[in-house]
Amino acid sequence: MPIQGYVDYRKREFCNDVQCPVQLELNSEKPGSDEYEQIRQTCRDDCRFTTWHFHHWLIDKGYLIVKPE
Repeated sequence: MPIQGYVDYRKREFCNDVQCPVQLELNSEKPGSDEYEQIRQTCRDDCRFTTWHFHHWLIDKGYLIVKPE
């Protein structure tokens, strides 16, 4: 649920912004194809970035992490 005056994080925004090589391969395939799913498995099981990278990217981009009460 978006907060008025703010934008939500878009799916894979980080991956595309840092030009992750796995994401670049994924972008060249048709979503749902066998090739796409095989490449996507790398993201699930062996991401090349850490949560530290992602968290600091969020901070650098001005994102806030919010949680309802």
